[in-house]
This record gives sequence, structure tokens and C-alpha cells, in this order.
Amino acid sequence: MQIYLDYSATTPTRPEAIAAMQTVLTQQWGNPASLHEWGQRAATILEQARIQVAGLINAVNPESIIFTSGGTEADNLAIMGVVRMQTVPQHIIISSVEHSAVTEPANLLEKWGWEVTRLGVNQAGRVNPADLTAALRHNTVLVSVIYGQSEIGTVQAIAQLGKIAQQHGALFHTDAVQAVGRLPIDVQQLPVDLLSLSSHKLYGPQGAGALYIRPGVELKPLMGGGGQERGLRSGTQAVPIIAGFGVAAELAAAELPTETPRLIKLRDRLFAQLADVPDLIPTGDLEHRLPHHVSFYLAQADGNKLSGKTLVRQLNLAGIGISAGAACHSGKLSPSPILLAMGYSAKAALGGIRLTLGRDTTQADVDWTAMVIKQVLHRLTPDLSLVIGQ
Repeated sequence: MQIYLDYSATTPTRPEAIAAMQTVLTQQWGNPASLHEWGQRAATILEQARIQVAGLINAVNPESIIFTSGGTEADNLAIMGVVRMQTVPQHIIISSVEHSAVTEPANLLEKWGWEVTRLGVNQAGRVNPADLTAALRHNTVLVSVIYGQSEIGTVQAIAQLGKIAQQHGALFHTDAVQAVGRLPIDVQQLPVDLLSLSSHKLYGPQGAGALYIRPGVELKPLMGGGGQERGLRSGTQAVPIIAGFGVAAELAAAELPTETPRLIKLRDRLFAQLADVPDLIPTGDLEHRLPHHVSFYLAQADGNKLSGKTLVRQLNLAGIGISAGAACHSGKLSPSPILLAMGYSAKAALGGIRLTLGRDTTQADVDWTAMVIKQVLHRLTPDLSLVIGQ
């Protein structure tokens, strides 16, 4: 029996998207920039996908969707595209729980003389809107706050944060890679200027993403070339992959009203099944949370015999795929920077684990996984046996 519970890392490409890709690869393989029939067939496929992706977030103008190679490139285009509009270094604000696709560009900007404010979060991983208000300056040109945190599942108050930034005159970007296709997002109602999304997080193929740019917002491209994607992302578009992305986006939008509540029920069931394990402590905000996301830290983690990575390996041997927050560099574990930012100790930050659910996850999968986790923890920490009934 194999159970995949790492849908926040990647999702399996759905058959409908694969079929669309195969059609393009075999029948509509032209360069969309070419004026002849072969090129125009490919261009039509490209624009259809743009309409499909725009529809998922209710972007009225499909031209506001710029295709990229994934969420990382979309984040970089948002941040660096805004930065390159400035002639001298200014000030930007990010949260302390961003994906590395945001933190690394911010680190680079500091080396270039930019001022970067990193907003702290509470122990549930949420930004206090008052902190954003206090951090804004006269020269703040951009605020970037992640929509749903991939490691601990917390969903930020994006509507409130975006409104604060825009009222101040700063552009607002959100990395919504984990949220799009799992939560309803309407950019006509949400005060965001820039929003990043990724194909392979919503059952499309790997290698495609998009940046939504609110009409009227100007960016400078990161690279020069043939001027594709409104001049913001030069290079021949990966039409087959983008076609699969479009199909996956359209189906995600159609299934959202039923799939999101189903995932929430399974998520809450898994939390409940593991509630009697005293040293398995939930992380993130349990109320403002991604619908598919379950996360904990191991209170007895020591980074040696017991860590998040230990549990990942043990569950993998049992045929269950989950992930851990701590990173391994040169054979040595590094604490999760997300848990550290939330105020956890370095020891606790070695013990983070994440279980993320998806379209193929069943109640039986959840129940079996909970049982296996308890058995594994009983072997690793025998002193828990009386509590968890082993």
C-alpha cells in the first residue's frame, strides 16, 4: 500500500492535462510567434490557456497573465520587475515566513543597497497588519507577503494587508502558489497588484507558472530577447506545458466548490486522529489554514536520533510520502527557518513535518497514516506508548 501525502511539493499531472499536452506535441507544435498556419495554431492554444488560467483567479483581462517557468520565476519577476523600475535603491517589505523564491531576491537586494524589512509573525505564523502599517515608509515601493505558507499551512490576511499597502501607495505582491486551485481567489476583489501561481501545484505539468499583473502596473523584464509575453518574459513559450497548465486550471476552478470542503474534512480528521499523541504538536494557524495542509513538530526532536527527517524516512519505508521542514546541508541538519521565525527553538525547528492531501487522498488513507505514525513514534519514543495506546 502506498499513500502520497506531499501534494504541496508537487501534484500528479492529471490525465486531461497530459492529453492536451500530447495533442500539442503531435499536432500543434508550431512556434506561436510565427505568422503561418502552424504558428497560429500554437498561438491559439497559448491564448486559450491564458484565458483558462485567468479564469481560475477571475482576472477579467487574460493579458494580465504572464507565463513563466514556474512560481519561482513568477516571484522573481514580480520583485525584480518592480525594483528595476527604480533608478536608486528604495525600501521593500516581506514577511519572515516567505518561500526562498522571495527571500533570496530580497537578500540580493540588500547587497545592492536596498532596505528590506522582514515582518515578524506570531507563533501561528501570521503577520499582524498593524506591524505592516508601522513598517511602511515614504519610499516603500513593494510589499510581498505569502498567501499560504507551504511548510506550516498558515493563510495570511491578504485582503487586509493588501489594502494597507495600496492605501500607502506601495505595490502589493503575494506568492499564492499553495493557495491557487485550493482556495477561491478573485483578483477583482482582492487588493493585490501581483500574484504568483504554479502549474504543478494544481495537477498541471511541472515547468510552467504565471504572474498575474494588475492592469496599469508596470514592470521591467529580467532578460532581453524576442519580446514574448508582452515583452516581460522573452523566449519561445513552452506551448505543450502551458496547454496542460490551462486545462488543469480550468478543471481546478470547476472542482473548487466540492474539492475544498472535502479536503478540509480530511485535514481535520487527520489532526483529530493524532490529537492524542502528546509530543506531536500542531504548527501553524489551525483556523486560517490551507484546506489540504497538516503539520506538526516533534517535541522530542534532537536532530540526531529523532528529527522530522527521521519520521519522513520511516514513513517512506511504510509506503507513505510526507516531507520535513529542516534542511540537510553537508550531512548536518539545519533548523527550519520558518519555525525559527515563529519563535520555536532550534531544537524544535529540527522536528517539523508536513502532510498535505490531494485529489486522490481518501479517508482510509488518512486513518492508515495516523495509525502508522503512532506505531513509528512508539518505536522511536517508547515512553509515549502508554499515552498513544501501543
